[in-house]
Amino acid sequence: MDLEIRNERQLKGLTGVNQTQLNQIERTFAQVYQEDKQRAYEIAVAAGERERAPGGGRKPKLLTNHAKVIFVLYYLKNYPTFDVLGSHFGLAASKAHDNLKALLPILYESLVRLGVMPQREFHSVEQFRQACADLAEIIIDVTERPHHRPGDNEDQRDFYSGKKRRHTVKNTVISSIKKVILFLGHTFSGRQHDYAMLKEEFPPEEAWFACLKVLVDLGYQGIQSDYEGEQIEIPHKKPRKSKRHPDPQLTDDQKAENRAISQTRIFVEHAIGGMKHFRILTTPFRNHQTGLVDDVIALTAALWNLALSS
Repeated sequence: MDLEIRNERQLKGLTGVNQTQLNQIERTFAQVYQEDKQRAYEIAVAAGERERAPGGGRKPKLLTNHAKVIFVLYYLKNYPTFDVLGSHFGLAASKAHDNLKALLPILYESLVRLGVMPQREFHSVEQFRQACADLAEIIIDVTERPHHRPGDNEDQRDFYSGKKRRHTVKNTVISSIKKVILFLGHTFSGRQHDYAMLKEEFPPEEAWFACLKVLVDLGYQGIQSDYEGEQIEIPHKKPRKSKRHPDPQLTDDQKAENRAISQTRIFVEHAIGGMKHFRILTTPFRNHQTGLVDDVIALTAALWNLALSS
């Protein structure tokens, strides 16, 4: 069973991609799916768990690769419950869950092969510099998304974000001025500070940003003294009110410098906004499958990069 999609506007509204992007994904998805299916078959035969040839048995409801891709993209774009997801594709809720669990890794690998998956970690400064070789500047920010309130009291405190006043998870995002997401950090709980996340993934002992212009927001106070690099730019912070300075203000030059930084930093905000076209990032995340909270944001970042490249 498949969704009835009448035109490209409806396709983008239901899946988050246009026809060109869908065709690119489907071609690679078909290859990855067939390889995965063949590998699973060979393992089962070697273990003596299967004798029937490939293709035998009951036919699945998601019969074609097109239906499988639409199924996964629809879930990411709309984030329905499994009852709702299953009802649209002729599946029971449990089967919708099982299909999604099996197909999400196939989509992930497909986007990796298409070359649009952002880097998730760098093992050395050389690897980082190679990834940024064609860039003069990068922009660093954090994206925060809602998460269901954990039942455990310690966990709920860990996930509670004082900034957002709700339970959240966070990821560091590094983009170019062309809005391409170059790096997507691993998922942290909402209590973690933005700058602490950066220092964990890019230890200050290494000269990560020595040869690049780097723009950050006021959440990264201390970055200019902690990291090597003469082109690390952070907005001026308005002085605190005191008896000596009852009405503290930034100078006109400081305001102008802040505006210049903001005019470039807006590109990473556009990239984050592009990811959040998918409702799975804007609705409180409720799935308990291990690693899924991290995988879904990587998928949406890759889909955003794919949209920029096509």
